[in-house]
Parts: sequence; C-alpha cells; structure tokens
Amino acid sequence: MTAPDLSTPSSRLRGRRATAFLVHVFTASGAVLGLLALDAAVRGSFAAMFGWLAAALVVDGVDGTLARRLRVAELLPRWSGDALDLVVDYLTYVVVPAYALLAAGLLPPVAEIACLAAILVSSALYFADRQMKTGDNYFRGFPAVWNVVVFYLLLLRPEPWLAAAGVAAFTVLTFLPVVFVHPLRVKRFRGLNIAMLTAWAVLALWAVATDMRPDPAVTAALCAIALYFILAGLFRSRAAER
Repeated sequence: MTAPDLSTPSSRLRGRRATAFLVHVFTASGAVLGLLALDAAVRGSFAAMFGWLAAALVVDGVDGTLARRLRVAELLPRWSGDALDLVVDYLTYVVVPAYALLAAGLLPPVAEIACLAAILVSSALYFADRQMKTGDNYFRGFPAVWNVVVFYLLLLRPEPWLAAAGVAAFTVLTFLPVVFVHPLRVKRFRGLNIAMLTAWAVLALWAVATDMRPDPAVTAALCAIALYFILAGLFRSRAAER
C-alpha cells in the first residue's frame, strides 16, 4: 500500500485542522481540571483545589495564544473557541469556588443560599455580556473571578457576616460602571502589572503549598497586591469620568 502524500495541499490542510482541533481539546481539558478541583473541595482539601484551579488558569492563559497562532477560528469555524472558553471558565472561576465557599463554612447559614445564588446568577449574566471589556481591554464591572475572591476568604478567614458582605459587594460591582485591570492585556503600566501578577502567583503558590496558612508577611503581600489591582481599576474609572 502506498503511504499518503502528506505534501499535497489537502493533506497539509487536514493536518492543520487536526492540530487546530487539539487546541480546542486542550481548552476543554480545563473542565477536567475543574472537576478535579471540585473533588478536592468536596474532600475539604482546599489547597489541592487551588492547585487544580491554578493548572486550569495555565490552560486558560495559554490556549488563546495557541489558537491565534494556529489560526484555529479560521480553520475550524464550526466550533467556537470563545464559547468553549466561557463554559470552562464558568466552572473553574465560578461553580467550584462557590461550592468551596459553602463547604468551608465561610458564610452565615442564613445567607448561604442567597450568596451562592448571587454568585452564580451575576456571573452567568456577566459571561453573557458582549461588552464585558472596554476598548482598552479593561473589564467592565467585577469580572466574576470568584476563584480569587474565595482564595482571599480562605486565606483571611473573616467573620461569616463579613464574608457575606464581601460577596454582596462584588456582586453589585459586577453591574456598576467601574473597571478592573486585565493584567496581561491592558497596555497602561503593563510591565508593572505583569510584575505584580508574577509576584502574586509566586506568593499564592506559597500559600497553597502551606495549606493556606502562610507567614503573615506573605498574607500581607498578597493583600497589598490585591489592593494595587483594585486601585488601578478605580483610578482608570475616575480618569474616564473626567
């Protein structure tokens, strides 16, 4: 039998399409990581949960670059990479952290259902917003990164009513005319934003490695970086009003 001629245009196109489809499979693998994170949360192993969620963040951060470089949207118009990304993100950014919030007992029992409903509904609406980003790549409203919010709640362990107040505040911020920084895509102070994000990632991994009980200095540094990103968004919001 004669081997197929891989040098023909049609054979090369099939190969490119197969490679492009693997990028979609790579994106979809984030759902598997989300399930493993959920399993860890069910077992009460929140450090392991954040480990799996961190792996999902790596997939989420890499797949877009691969898709653009390999021209996936052009080669495979039948599948929407954006829709696939949102499905996986809703699981890893919203559903798993919301369950962890419940499982960890961080909320007042009387407010649990209301807080979880607020997280799930507001995030679903945010993900459906076709104008979730500004022209300069800031997020409009709180970008439903509940994995980050729950990370800080598990790190700081505030009183349950304070945790509920935080959930309420971020839910409201989802729909207010304020912006939040996308650390990688916003051009303003990009170098500083990336440096701060890198420092945050290192410190967050240290917190996970110590079972969410790092040294006070690590906790303070993580809080300072969070404050920096919040203020950077508020500064952009005030500047836009002038």
